[in-house]
Amino acid sequence: MASNFAARANQAVMQSSPKWRLAIWLLLMLSASLWTLQLWQNGARVQSDILAMLPHLQQDKLTERALNQVEATLADQVYIALVAKDETTAISAAKLLMQKLEADLVARGKQGALTDIRSADIQLGEALGQFYFPHRFKLLTAPQAEALASQNIESLIEAATAQLYNAFSYANSNLLAQDPLLLFPANLLTLAPSSKVRASQGILLANQGDNVAAVVMAKGRESAFNPNAQLAQMTALTQGLDAVKQSYPDITVLKAGALFHALAATQTAKSEISILGLASLLGVIALVWLAFRSVMPLLLAIVTISSGLLLAVTFTLSVFGELHLLTLVFGTSLIGIAIDYSFHFYCERLSDTERSAKATVAYIFPTVTLAFITSALAYVGIGLAPFPGMQQVAIFCAAGLLGAYLTLILAYPLLAGSRLPAGSRPLALAGTYLSSLTQLSKRFTTPLGMGMFALVILVWCLVGVTKLTVDDDIRHLQQSPASVTEPENQLRQLLSGGTDNQFLLVRAPSEEALLQQLERVSPMLNAAIANQELGNYVSLSRYLPSHRKQDTAYHLQGEIYQTQIDTVLTSLGLDENLKPELQAAYLAAKTEYITPAAFFTLGAGKQLAPLWLAPNEANSPVSNGALNDDGASAEHGAEHGADQGADYGADYGAIVLLGGIQQIDALKARFTHDESVQLIDKVADISAVMGHYRLLTLKLLALALGIALLLFSLNFGFKKAAVVVAVPALAALLTLATLGLTGSPLSLFHALALILIFGIGIDYSLFFASAQNHGKTVMMAVFMSACSTLLAFGLLAFSQTQAIHYFGLTLSLGIGFTFLLSPLILTTTLALTTNQLLTTKKS
Repeated sequence: MASNFAARANQAVMQSSPKWRLAIWLLLMLSASLWTLQLWQNGARVQSDILAMLPHLQQDKLTERALNQVEATLADQVYIALVAKDETTAISAAKLLMQKLEADLVARGKQGALTDIRSADIQLGEALGQFYFPHRFKLLTAPQAEALASQNIESLIEAATAQLYNAFSYANSNLLAQDPLLLFPANLLTLAPSSKVRASQGILLANQGDNVAAVVMAKGRESAFNPNAQLAQMTALTQGLDAVKQSYPDITVLKAGALFHALAATQTAKSEISILGLASLLGVIALVWLAFRSVMPLLLAIVTISSGLLLAVTFTLSVFGELHLLTLVFGTSLIGIAIDYSFHFYCERLSDTERSAKATVAYIFPTVTLAFITSALAYVGIGLAPFPGMQQVAIFCAAGLLGAYLTLILAYPLLAGSRLPAGSRPLALAGTYLSSLTQLSKRFTTPLGMGMFALVILVWCLVGVTKLTVDDDIRHLQQSPASVTEPENQLRQLLSGGTDNQFLLVRAPSEEALLQQLERVSPMLNAAIANQELGNYVSLSRYLPSHRKQDTAYHLQGEIYQTQIDTVLTSLGLDENLKPELQAAYLAAKTEYITPAAFFTLGAGKQLAPLWLAPNEANSPVSNGALNDDGASAEHGAEHGADQGADYGADYGAIVLLGGIQQIDALKARFTHDESVQLIDKVADISAVMGHYRLLTLKLLALALGIALLLFSLNFGFKKAAVVVAVPALAALLTLATLGLTGSPLSLFHALALILIFGIGIDYSLFFASAQNHGKTVMMAVFMSACSTLLAFGLLAFSQTQAIHYFGLTLSLGIGFTFLLSPLILTTTLALTTNQLLTTKKS
């Protein structure tokens, strides 16, 4: 069936006119160019967001919303620390930087790159005081509650008396008239998070050894992963920091934020695209020139690569609407694969210079078509991974191969019509290599030789595979340089350890139940801090006591205002006429509660609003920002327009931000059996998904080998098909063993590369299996193909991004092994044919 289809397709190629085929190809390329241009004009873009490469986790709606909330809150924040020898200089430098950034924002208006420029909020304490004071009867610190519960009101009177005679106390006549025991100031102080930072003149300060650091924060108007936004934000920052350095040359600058990681990733990707792509292209050009010594093969090689890249970009933008920078880095390998068709065409022409270009295309059409299908299916296999970025790579490379294949079939019959210079020397060299390899392989056809060869391969594979380890950590997807990570780590230490990617999601069926859950979790986190498992945390329980806790405080304060009010007033020397007013205020407060809805209308409350997740987005408080662990606001940049009215389930949720995590396993163990508290660790979750798909990819590889064996059996027979499939299978096994021997851990990127080793390696096997009397022609084509592929993937092995490095290293090893093993198919085929003839004669 397969052979009949190939014969009919071959006949159609032979009969069609080269001019008509060229016209069709030109129309296709023109249409692709116009469509791509329209896509760019309609908003298609180059994406550099590393998060866009990550797999989509299957989470419940509340967890997914919490992840989106945290990412949107923290993603576009920029932190700058100006370290000086004294506090005055640090404050002046910070004010100058804020002035320059605000001036840029005013000058550019809506085009301003950085917004929400801030340091310390000097009005935060006053705003909180005004909000909580009417609810003072519902607030008690732990020592105050303990004193009232044990009816030890004397200790509270003594503390209030001490405050009256303290020159630095909050006591004044107005406060005493409404809070005679001065309980409220202590409750207000508990709202301030414990931190190493302090505020002075509106600037957030922290000590760094003998120096003082002033911290300035801002938010990017657009995503830090947008290349245009990166440029605008860095321009504004650079101008502001240059002004600071001119006025204060001894200032040291520390920077942190996603912007600097994204910028480093963009610069690395752009550099690697230009360097690796150019090196690969120059290498291919040199190969073509050395082999054919003619301008036309060189020009057609460039046309083949260009048409492949054009279709690759067109298909990718059509499917995804954007093109990831890492897709382009991976896509540079397309140059080394797409040119294979040109190599096979011209090597066949060298073997028979009298044959026309049309006839040559017709001759190689069946094998090239089968090779294209297997390679394209290999890329489709990569697309089964849960990574949007890897799916882009699959579409990009499969479409690129399609472009190169169509160029060969449609354009070569007419464009490649000119004769080639004598190519006897390249073919002679290929023939010599093949002859030497054949002579060597004959030594392995003896029982002893085959036994020794099999033993060496078996030992190599067993030792290597047993030493193979696995590593699915997604942080290997992109590693920022030390120039970015070191200053960020220093700044995180200044801000009490910073905020980590992991956080707690606390859920409950009602608002009150959620507040009680948060109150239950806080002591557990305090214990984790005491045990050095955690550095700090930010929880709404600090600001929103539950109704139960408020009622408890209210009833305890009844001891003051209903039972002991006379004693309190007398002991403190206060006017007895205050008693009716105090008791009336106490009774009026019974039904008044601190509620999330009221709190989130405050400026300070809006900063914390992203930590609160109501059952429906439409019912949740309007939020503009979040609060990081140092008490400084961090504007919430998420856009929830698309989620308005969405159903998020019946549960309420609250996010507890964690910082300075030292022992995450111990922290997880504290909440293992608590269904209402979930430690969200996206890094670990995605790494687990990567491990799952690594195993799935290896299973797919085994399935692909089985399908290929079945398919090729229809065309070659089972024995020859088994030999064809055995070459890439053995190459993949040897690659895994070599990785184990060299200590390279196995990851999803290695597994994806093995799929491509199969897809590319099967091409070499197919060409040798179909070689018949043209062994040296195929040898030369495979040699050039392997060289171009090794150029492309070998260069990827030098990438600074570990994922790309693993991908390139694995492919380089696999293609190298395939190149060494595939010529043995000729010897094996000859042996199979000889045995078949001998069997026929005997019968």
